[in-house]
Amino acid sequence: MKLIRFGEMGKEKPGVHIDGVNYDVSGFIKDYDESFFANGGLPHLAWMLHQHKDMLRKVPDGERLGSPVARPSKIVCIGLNYAKHAKETNAPIPKEPIIFFKSTTSLNGPDDTITIPKNSVKTDWEVELAFVIEKKASYVEEHEAMDYVAGYALHNDVSEREFQLERGGTWDKGKGCDTFAPIGPWLVTKDEITDPHNLRLWLKVNDTIMQDSNTDDLIFNIPFLVSYISRFMTLLPGDIISTGTPAGVGLGFNPPVYLKAGDVVELGIDGLGTSKQTCVAYAKN
Repeated sequence: MKLIRFGEMGKEKPGVHIDGVNYDVSGFIKDYDESFFANGGLPHLAWMLHQHKDMLRKVPDGERLGSPVARPSKIVCIGLNYAKHAKETNAPIPKEPIIFFKSTTSLNGPDDTITIPKNSVKTDWEVELAFVIEKKASYVEEHEAMDYVAGYALHNDVSEREFQLERGGTWDKGKGCDTFAPIGPWLVTKDEITDPHNLRLWLKVNDTIMQDSNTDDLIFNIPFLVSYISRFMTLLPGDIISTGTPAGVGLGFNPPVYLKAGDVVELGIDGLGTSKQTCVAYAKN
């Protein structure tokens, strides 16, 4: 299944994407949130679609898509998890996963605008494979870790490099700005992706390819990440984990290249769809 959420920001309704068409399931499902995943929402949704697909209303063309998961308890990210990306940033290959967080207020729809923060001159792009937790996970063994995964989504881990690397403290300062986590278009259930560790992922800025790689370059794979992270914190249903970005980020160029207002970022992952964001300058509301 491909899950979507559509409508005005903050008022999204749940839906599904089937054979190129978006359908409204809000008559059967409240939302794709922690309660949905924790209470058997995915098998219930599959049963409902089997029984009642012909009753579903089509979502009007052009309707905005939001994040396919309602605001989770946390967005956990992994840094320097592609060997070639670590090399381009002159960083050593991590011996253990580097964990940081994006704020839940950074969550954004797949085609929403990216706001370049006030005083930012080093806003960067990062195409990533994200996955969503289906059930509460604590001290999970690696061999059973995939039982805790609901599905996968495309994520642009937008990053402000000065805030991240030059302002002291943790990376989180440059990762959690508003609009810095466009997710989607879909949450694709794991049964539709044969091997998440062999997917092409790519990103363009103004029609120029910047990142073009494969998840087979991941240093730490998904089962390891679920097991590892669950040793340090309880993962809750609906939590998003983003697995890191491949080589080709703006920071890695010589000289570095960063986003500015008017730039258009497009990205995609095999089987998980594509997204497109236009950058805009910060403006006080």
